[in-house]
This record gives sequence, C-alpha cells and structure tokens, in this order.
Amino acid sequence: MKTTTKNIVSASVAAVMMGGASLAHAADSVNVAFFLEWATPNQIAKVDKAYDDAMGVDVKWTNFSTGVQMTEAMLAGDIDIAYSQGLAPFVTAIQQGAPIKMVSVAVIYEANDCFVKNGLGINSSNASELEGRTVAVPLNTMADFAFRKYMQVLNVDTSTMKIVDQAPADGAVSLAEGSVDMACIFGGDSAKKAGEVGAPIMSSQQKRDAGIGSFDVVSVTEKFATENPGLLRTFLEVTHEANASWTASDAQLKKVAADAGMDVSTTKNQMSGFIFPTAAEQKEQFFGSDGVAVAAAESLGLVFKKAGAWNVDQKISKVITGEYLD
Repeated sequence: MKTTTKNIVSASVAAVMMGGASLAHAADSVNVAFFLEWATPNQIAKVDKAYDDAMGVDVKWTNFSTGVQMTEAMLAGDIDIAYSQGLAPFVTAIQQGAPIKMVSVAVIYEANDCFVKNGLGINSSNASELEGRTVAVPLNTMADFAFRKYMQVLNVDTSTMKIVDQAPADGAVSLAEGSVDMACIFGGDSAKKAGEVGAPIMSSQQKRDAGIGSFDVVSVTEKFATENPGLLRTFLEVTHEANASWTASDAQLKKVAADAGMDVSTTKNQMSGFIFPTAAEQKEQFFGSDGVAVAAAESLGLVFKKAGAWNVDQKISKVITGEYLD
C-alpha cells in the first residue's frame, strides 16, 4: 500500500520550486514515459524509430505502472514527456503545484472497470453490500476516478470501505487470491485476469447512461516545453501520423501487441474500444476555456482559486494547452 505517494510528489514539487532538483535535458535525447498493457498506434512509430528519425534525437522509452509514478519521474528529471498519462494523476500533480502541462489527448476510452469477486453475489443492483469491504484501487489514477464515480452513482459510502492502493497487476492478483472483494483495473492483461475471477460492477451501457468516461493525456514538463517546443511539436506530429495510419491490420496488431506485452487477441479487443482524436478534433473539442479537457479537469477538482472560478487570470491556459498541436 503506497501511503506516501502524495508526500513524495509534494516533496518533489517543493524541491523543484526551490531549485533543489534538476530537470536537465540532454540535447541529444528525449525521455518518454508509457504504459505496458496499453496498446496504441504510436507504438509502431516507437518500435520503428520514427520518433528518433523525425526528431533527430535518441528517444528513450520507459514503462510505468501508474500515472502517479510518471509524475514522480518527471519531477525527478528522469522523464520529459508522459504519453497517455491519466487525467486524474495529471490533475493531482497540478493541484500540488507540479510544473507540468497537458499538451494533447492520447486516447479516449470507456471508463476503467472495477471487478467484484465472483461468488459474492454483489452487482449494481445491491452495490451497497460493498460497504465495509476491501477494494484495491490504484489511487489518483483514472481507475480511481471511475471507482469514485461508480460508487457515487450506485450510492455506496466509500468511507466505510478499506481502500488498498495497488497497481492494476497487483490488484488483479489480490482479487484472484481473495484478499480484496473488488479491484479497479486498467491495462489489457490485468483487466483480462481480473475478468477471469470477477465481474464489472457496472456494464458498458450503465457507464454510458451515467456519463462516466475517460481519456488520457500527453503531459510534459514546463522546462522541456519551454526549451524544446520544436521537438515537442514533432513528437505530437509523429503520434498523429501513426494514429492516422492505423488500420488494425494483422501486421500492425502483432507489432503493437509485442511492444505492449500482450497477445494479439487481447490487444485487438482493447483497441476496439479506443478512439484516437486528430489534432483538429482535439483543438476544436478539448482545448480552450470551454473545452472538454477543462470541464473534465474541473470535475476532478482542479480549482486554482475557488469553485466555479478556476480559470481566473488565464491560469488554465498555462497547464492545459493545445498550442503545440499547431
């Protein structure tokens, strides 16, 4: 259980603000964070070194278990760009003063599932029986956001529950072992394993009816964006080109599956529910004071001054911006 995550992030932010931590960027390399078990078209560009060729630098990729870990690595100076970081961990970092910004939408997808252990007889119709039970949740992630939304819609008092902070792979294991009664999961392989021993607390239709959805972002350190705007724009261009070239062919699926650490069937199933918006769609729908990104971030609690007035002084434009999509 990661009880010190918030303290670690807060301490790292303080160190950066005081100049005690270095976000030094080597001109000949760019460090990018990504997730395993999270299949996206740009992994073809990653494997084929298209990013390296277009950017003219060595692009180094490091996989992480959660978006919170991505933030910590960015604050430590180990990561320049986080690809497909959850909106929730991004907002959590911003709330704590982290010098990072959202520059693109990586993928839109159905809200992550929370799987209830088979045999408990608990589903959406009697979800209140989860009260007093133990649930595994990767805190401050989009799975955590989905969990809170599900419980709110189903009128479950989360204050009565024992919430254990576990990465998806660990949560799936705990669910199988019976040490937790429900596990909230993201990642294709982890979700597949959780689905073998449990069932989602809400169906896809129920989630749509309740208006519960998710999207991940491309985030970047302020330092990298300021010092390397050209590299950042090129990174996003290569990503969008990979998205546009995606046809879900057997060859493409095989290449992405191998890089994501999943089998082809799981990869195909996961990606069938993914939407990769174009740069034009992102600028029109997600960015700007009335965009989806602002509204979603606000719903997650990103408030700079007071509720309903968090865009005062244009502060939002400094942390959620589509300027690098041009």
